[in-house]
Amino acid sequence: MTLPVPIISLSNHIRLSRIAYGVWRLSEADDCSPNAVAKRIQACLDQGITTFDHADIYGDYRCEALFGDALRAHPALKAQMQIVTKTDIMLLSQQWPQTRVKHYDTTAAHVQASVDRSLQRIGVDVLDVLLIHRPDPLMDAHALGACLDGLIDAGKIRAAGVSNFMPWDMDLLQSCMKHRLVTNQIELSLMHTAPLTNGQMAQAQQHRQPIMAWSPLGGGRLWGQEPAAQRLHPQLQALALAHGVDESAIAVAWLLHHPAHVIPVMGTNDLARIQNLHQALRVQFDRQTWYALYELAQGAEVP
Repeated sequence: MTLPVPIISLSNHIRLSRIAYGVWRLSEADDCSPNAVAKRIQACLDQGITTFDHADIYGDYRCEALFGDALRAHPALKAQMQIVTKTDIMLLSQQWPQTRVKHYDTTAAHVQASVDRSLQRIGVDVLDVLLIHRPDPLMDAHALGACLDGLIDAGKIRAAGVSNFMPWDMDLLQSCMKHRLVTNQIELSLMHTAPLTNGQMAQAQQHRQPIMAWSPLGGGRLWGQEPAAQRLHPQLQALALAHGVDESAIAVAWLLHHPAHVIPVMGTNDLARIQNLHQALRVQFDRQTWYALYELAQGAEVP
C-alpha cells in the first residue's frame, strides 16, 4: 500500500513534503530527456513527494536546466511542487572560465544573479526556498541578510535557509535579517550522527526549524565495508524483514523518528527505487529500537 507522504511546515506559508527528492544525480542518468525526467518527477508526486531539492552547481550547472526542460515539456507538473535550490559554491568549470579556484561567493551581486539564473533554468516564477550552500569565511552577514530579505520582499524567493551551517554561523546570519531562516540542510544519517550532539539538531528544535538531511543513506556507505556499516547490516536486515520494507527504508525511518522533524533528501535515478521512497513511512520505531541502531552506528553504548 502506498501511503501519501505528509506535509511539514517550515513557516506559516512554506510547506514541504516530509521526504524530498534530490536532483543532484539527474545528469548522470542514462536518459536525461524531458520525458524521462518527467516520469521521475511524476513518480515522486504520485506518492506525495512534492519537494525537489536543487543547487545551481549540480551536474556541473546542468541539473536545474534538465529539470526545467521537463517542466516546459509537461507544464502541468509545475503547480504540484515546491522548489528548493542553493547558491554560493563556485566550481572550477567550463561554465565559469574566469574561476581560478573553487570558492564560495555570498556577495549580494552573486546571490541575486544566481537566483535569476535558477528561476530561468527551472522555468518558475518564484523559488520556494533558497539555501546558502556552504558557510563562507568571507560572508558579510549584514550584506547577505539584506540581500535575502530583499529577494523575499521582491517575490523571487518565498523563504531563505542555509546548508551545512553550524549554529553560530546560522545565528549570525539570522541576526542580520528581518525574515526568519526556515531550515538548515545538513549531512545526517546512521553513517554521520555528529549533528545529534554538535548543536545542529538542538538549534533546529530550539527555533522550530525542520532539518533537511542530505546523504541520508550515507552516500551509499551504509552498504559498504566500514565498521559501522558492517555492524548495522544484520539489524537493518532484520528490521526490514519484520516491516516488509527494504533496508534503506529502515535507515530513513530512523531519521524520521527524530523530534527535530527531519526531511530526508533522497537521490536516485532508478524509477523503481523512486516509486518506493514512501516505504519509510510504514516503519514505526520504539525508543529502544532507535537507540539500538544508534549504538551500532557509534560502535558503543551511550554513556
